[in-house]
Amino acid sequence: MAAGNTLQKAIDLVTKATEEDKKKNYEEALRLYEHGVEYFLHAIKYEAQGERAKDSIRSKCLQYLDRAEKLKEYLSKGKSKKPVKAGESSSKSDDKKSDSDSDTEDPEKKKLLAKLEGAIVLEKPDVKWSDVAGLEMAKEALKEAVILPIKFPHLFTGKRIPWKGILLFGPPGTGKSYLAKAVATEANNSTFLSVSSSDLVSKWLGESEKLVRNLFELARQHKPSIIFIDEVDSLCSSRSDNESETARRIKTEFLVQMQGVGKDSDGILVLGATNIPWVLDAAIRRRFEKRIYIPLPEEHARLLMFKSHLGNTPHTLTEEDLRELAKKTEGFSGADISIVVRDALMQPVRKVQMATHFRRVQGPSRSDPNVIIDDLLTPCSPGHPGALEMTWVDVPGDKLLEPAVTMGDMLRSLATSKPTVNDDDLIKLDKFKEDFGQEG
Repeated sequence: MAAGNTLQKAIDLVTKATEEDKKKNYEEALRLYEHGVEYFLHAIKYEAQGERAKDSIRSKCLQYLDRAEKLKEYLSKGKSKKPVKAGESSSKSDDKKSDSDSDTEDPEKKKLLAKLEGAIVLEKPDVKWSDVAGLEMAKEALKEAVILPIKFPHLFTGKRIPWKGILLFGPPGTGKSYLAKAVATEANNSTFLSVSSSDLVSKWLGESEKLVRNLFELARQHKPSIIFIDEVDSLCSSRSDNESETARRIKTEFLVQMQGVGKDSDGILVLGATNIPWVLDAAIRRRFEKRIYIPLPEEHARLLMFKSHLGNTPHTLTEEDLRELAKKTEGFSGADISIVVRDALMQPVRKVQMATHFRRVQGPSRSDPNVIIDDLLTPCSPGHPGALEMTWVDVPGDKLLEPAVTMGDMLRSLATSKPTVNDDDLIKLDKFKEDFGQEG
């Protein structure tokens, strides 16, 4: 099998196994589970890049092997009783009460949990703390809430308990979701569940609050867990008389699950992100114990962002040029800077597309950058010595040397870009920070 296909084949097999399992075709499901696990093991050995990816695949392998063992045990007993559900002990399955429960509520619960399984981020995004420019206080607060309790659990005993809810608020494009990706990457032993309003809102009466309840149950089963809710305002805005019954029930269930009587929230962190924190319900706001303001990037952070977005693309910008760009982009968010740089990176492509003349130059080979080739072609003005009249259509694919990005390209892109953050929203965010939040 071609490299890179093994993991996909394994996923396809266990997906089919799950479908057969649901249809009660247990023999076929067992065969597919075992076959899928073989492919997963092959992927761990030959394809998976990095320990995190391998650990993720191993955990899925154990889950499917466990299910296969239960099916094997059931089939060997001549189908005399129901197969044990995943996550239950055999003694529990022997109990008549649990059998009767599984007949009534388990199929529905299983369906809801299956709907939420997609919220678990198995492949960790490769974003480290150092990749996030600036926001030092926000990073420290997240390390305190997430990383330290996992690494040093003995520090958080007695009255010293980790934060249960953290709200990241600030203008759009300032890196709130990016910070959440860094948390997912750095919290090695945690289960990261990323949910949106579409995961939790259902057209069926009563199902939405059950989804919220099952989300927290799923987090408790896999704790330590982090539940990340992007655009949390869409789910938890202020309660009012004219809102729908469904919206009210979802908020009530969130309130109960986050900090309700008899609810175990140990080992669970709810991480929310919003651009409009002033619309949050007061009770929800209280349950986010830490409310951290993620501001527009300062000049130093903007400089780092320009460097990061340029990456290894050929350019002629000096350190002084980058500092000047950082000064000129006051009021720009990280997303705005990303768009400016992306537009500037397209300028050499436009030069190639519009060029009527090319000249021969030396440059690195595509296959081996250490080898210098003499007959590459790059766009030039018609009056340049050695200019050849031709368009990009006439240039062989492996002979093009694209022009480097210049300061002029950057300034041209900057002249056509405007910051997207509204001054009125900034005033509201500052007011919310003064009343309820802290600097990020």
